[in-house]
Amino acid sequence: MKKFILPLLFPTILTAQVGIGTSNPTADLHVAGNTSTIRIEQLNATNDPTHNDGVKPSPAFVTALGDVTLNPSGANGTGPGGIMAPINFLMTIPNFIPDGATNRGVVINNTTLETSKTGLVRIVPFTSPQEALVEVKYSITTILSSTDLNTALTYFDDISTRAIKYYFCIDINNDGLSPAEAAKKYGLNGQFYSSHTQGILGYSFTNGHGYSNIPPGNHSLHFFAVVVDADNKYTSIGVGGQTDSLKIRIYN
Repeated sequence: MKKFILPLLFPTILTAQVGIGTSNPTADLHVAGNTSTIRIEQLNATNDPTHNDGVKPSPAFVTALGDVTLNPSGANGTGPGGIMAPINFLMTIPNFIPDGATNRGVVINNTTLETSKTGLVRIVPFTSPQEALVEVKYSITTILSSTDLNTALTYFDDISTRAIKYYFCIDINNDGLSPAEAAKKYGLNGQFYSSHTQGILGYSFTNGHGYSNIPPGNHSLHFFAVVVDADNKYTSIGVGGQTDSLKIRIYN
């Protein structure tokens, strides 16, 4: 009588880590090298022109299933695109107004012959790669004096009130402000200064922000300061003598 021995077959699961550019991978997929890249042709401008225009980098998203996609909507990347407006870039310019040799910044004098004086503080150029929404946030320091800040710093003792206002205009194409561009004042904000028998000397901060739609191309922001006082009063302000900041954010 012959006996047969039937081998028992057990399924075997093999696990391994794959290394590209390395023989010792430390993850399931390890791409080594400080210049290494990963390309997914499904997401290029040819295969996914809806979300990748081939001009600017497209943000990638990870769905609930773990899939990498350029479509920000839908739990599995199958919903309609375009509901999320990714940020193209953010410019942060610390201390964007020069302090000057005496830390008094840009000096604007409202003399006794006038009650309102407007002065240009700073021009900041920037570029937008496409039609976009631009958001501008600024923080500007101010110091006030009853004499010309170019020569001296003197407190007020005339028991009067001054108003300091800031705004910016957008120079489309960076070719100089046209009358129409100068008439549009964005981010208007200000402060009042009231003196008594003896004033104080120090810096105040004015914060403001504004939005506008812009075409693609080179543009610039023109920042202005306005000094308002009473008849026969002299007001000198120093704009940007301390730490100022500017943020320009571009949305598509």
